[in-house]
Amino acid sequence: MSFITAHVLDSTSGAPAAGVDVELRAADGALLAEARTNQDGRVPELGPQTLEPGDYRIIFRTGAYFAARGQEHFHPSVTVDFTVQPGEEHYHIPLLLSPFAYSTYRGS
Repeated sequence: MSFITAHVLDSTSGAPAAGVDVELRAADGALLAEARTNQDGRVPELGPQTLEPGDYRIIFRTGAYFAARGQEHFHPSVTVDFTVQPGEEHYHIPLLLSPFAYSTYRGS
């Protein structure tokens, strides 16, 4: 399993958000990995098998997702900054998405 995984749920439709581009970046902005959510709205592999403790950023490119569906939206992207703590083995970052709001949390 990848050190970082993600999941996007379109809370407007109650369905997985397939086809959302996702980026993993280091604190300095360096691109570490790119992926796209699968038919289940998941990114099962995003980046390396381990990450050093420190700050990172995951960017969900939500604008293109909504534009492809002809939906007006407010957020062209959703950025989640997070800190990797020493000794952790996995981080799962879910995104609950609607055209005008979003929520995220540390998943398991």
